Amino acid sequence: MYTSVHKKTQIHGIFNPTMASTSGNDIYGILLAAIEQGNLKPGTRLREAELAESFGVSRTPIREGLKRLEAQGLAVHQPNRGMVIPTLDNDQLNELYVVRAVLEGTVARLAAQHASDAEIALLREMTEADRNSGADAFALAAANRNFHRRLTLAAHNSYLAAQIDHMKQSLLLLDGTTFVDADRRRSAIEEHDAIVDAIEARDFDRAEAAARKHIHEAHKARLRLG
Repeated sequence: MYTSVHKKTQIHGIFNPTMASTSGNDIYGILLAAIEQGNLKPGTRLREAELAESFGVSRTPIREGLKRLEAQGLAVHQPNRGMVIPTLDNDQLNELYVVRAVLEGTVARLAAQHASDAEIALLREMTEADRNSGADAFALAAANRNFHRRLTLAAHNSYLAAQIDHMKQSLLLLDGTTFVDADRRRSAIEEHDAIVDAIEARDFDRAEAAARKHIHEAHKARLRLG
């Protein structure tokens, strides 16, 4: 079943109806943020007319924003339905996590080689902050994304970072967060600690193995989430 964007976005207050000067880039950025925050879920229909009404703009910037989402695989055109945020099937989910394990493992390996002491200290501070924050599932999910972003930067490889960014677009199509499970929240923080421990020890093999294990556990948690 598909949900219309109009009702969902008004409920969550995503759009400002006075945004008459909104450009296609602005539309894209707001829609992207709404997908990332879970306000626009996989399966939601993105109707130009309803979006234009919500934004208080013409259809032209709406069309431009949707084209950017489509180019990144975050929207697809379906016959008789128009533009829709796609849903990953089981095979696509498994394929995504296979690639993610390889990429994140390589990130951790390179970070063990190239991260500065200051970068390692920051990663450590982030894991400690997560452990002591008592944050809810969605706040911790945001912190998790930030941890992985800083980890990628610590690898100091722009080509790998570009691949990670591309992969993360697909991760936005996963509905909800595995951190709704309290056990998963605790284990994810422990897994982050293991990654940072290995990086701090400059143990390349252990860092890669710890990152791959982390993604493997995340994959299992995602499958359990259904």
